[in-house]
Amino acid sequence: MEPANDKPRSNELRIGLTGGIASGKSTVAAMFAEYGVPIIDTDVIARQVVEPGQPGLAAVTDRFGTDLLTRDGYLDRHRLRNLVFTDEDQRHALEAILHPLIRTRTLELANQAGGPYQVLVVPLLVETNFDALVDRVLVTDCPESLQRTRLLARDDETPERIEQILAAQVDRRERLAAADDVIDNAGTPAQTRAQVAALHALYLQLA
Repeated sequence: MEPANDKPRSNELRIGLTGGIASGKSTVAAMFAEYGVPIIDTDVIARQVVEPGQPGLAAVTDRFGTDLLTRDGYLDRHRLRNLVFTDEDQRHALEAILHPLIRTRTLELANQAGGPYQVLVVPLLVETNFDALVDRVLVTDCPESLQRTRLLARDDETPERIEQILAAQVDRRERLAAADDVIDNAGTPAQTRAQVAALHALYLQLA
């Protein structure tokens, strides 16, 4: 994949790490971090832009109502997720508010982070055309059956809600088609770590 023309000029190679829910993105990112690689996680940024006092929270409550706030003024992310996963129009409305804020903050942090290369963790990288801001796309992959098993164990979701979550994400084949590199995260941690080590060496060469 050629570097995007609209990416702000930077000397750092930017790797966009993505994958389906419960595919192991956080695990893989943590392994890259062990090498001293800067990690910029858009899930973390998504929480920051809707903290009390932030314009993102005001925009969300203007659109969806103050009933989504907890007693101490924080966004009830669980209630919001329930709302948007059952209504596609509502989900698109939320994305229209949050994605530009997340995108801007991600680039700010990337420009400050330095390093020979950076890993930007973006769960919806393919769905939101975030790949235009990175030099390579790295996909963590595992069978959907394993995603379901992990979600049941990790998030205590119902099977019905898990299917809604999976349906809201891009098809696995489409995600893999967008990849420059793939980590098979269906095996043991040692197997995943070996793949990370090989890619770390590659990225250092490319950088």
